[in-house]
Amino acid sequence: MCSEFDIIHRYFKRSVSGAVLGIGDDAALIAPTTGIELAISTDTLVCGKHFFPDADPYKLGYKSLAVNLSDMAAMGAKPRWVLLTLTLPEDLVKQNIAWLSGFSDGFFALADWYQIELIGGNTTAGALNIGIQIIGEVAAGKALRRSDAKLDDDIWVSGKIGDAALALQHELGRLALHPTEIEQCLPALLTPIARVELGQRLIGLAHSAIDLSDGLMADLGHILTASGKAAWIYMTDIPCSSVLEKYRQQSVVMNCLLAGGDDYELCFTAPKINRRKIDMLSAELAIPLTRIGEIYSGEGLSVRDAQGNAMTLEIRGYDHFRF
Repeated sequence: MCSEFDIIHRYFKRSVSGAVLGIGDDAALIAPTTGIELAISTDTLVCGKHFFPDADPYKLGYKSLAVNLSDMAAMGAKPRWVLLTLTLPEDLVKQNIAWLSGFSDGFFALADWYQIELIGGNTTAGALNIGIQIIGEVAAGKALRRSDAKLDDDIWVSGKIGDAALALQHELGRLALHPTEIEQCLPALLTPIARVELGQRLIGLAHSAIDLSDGLMADLGHILTASGKAAWIYMTDIPCSSVLEKYRQQSVVMNCLLAGGDDYELCFTAPKINRRKIDMLSAELAIPLTRIGEIYSGEGLSVRDAQGNAMTLEIRGYDHFRF
């Protein structure tokens, strides 16, 4: 069986060029670029809560980094460094060493794409948990924040919403998708795309932003609370796939669209004067960017139907401690 240090050296230690000191000492050393601020975030993926025990290790390694990259995207930050904490069951280390190889391959495939360096972390025995801390850079005073939505801002979302939650409902047996439909939806759940470049390009165009991890209503609600504003969105304008549209009238699917979470798309607000620039950015990056509503004064979030009437909904976003 591999020791803790065998695992680190065999699967995770690499030379670094963008840090002063990487893996191998009591702490890593980094030298931030002059004139920037550090954006720092951390996330934990728990087996049985955030992923199935039999999850493909390559895709799990990929997703564990992707969800943290999404936090950098929401701030408009360039990701630079990452720390990884793995809590591994002894049976996995003893009997399934291929899991570690697959996980590290998936993790580094995404890290290499974004030129991110793994500079430290921790490895210990216990129930399977994955913890990541990511560090990025953003020009001083330029980071996108939740608290800066302005009156009359448009509300935008990137990509399409709800497929990850829809795939999860299928996997849990709560609805049945056709094999071709689940094949279309599963990538959103297992290998989400972090909108890193989009986030950086929104600096100067958007006032506020957040990534959609807990569901559209919950996460947009965070922007409203932080900014002291209210908003309305049109249900019919929320972009979704043809698969979700097909089942849209089912309550469980409606919940996927509004509150399912795990989308990792960006929701942002921007002044109306920037509509054309945002449309041009959408075309340049080949990422759908869709206006779904507007910021106004007051409190709360109103979801409207095609006729503009407020809908009565009992939908909330994901909460780890709501049982």
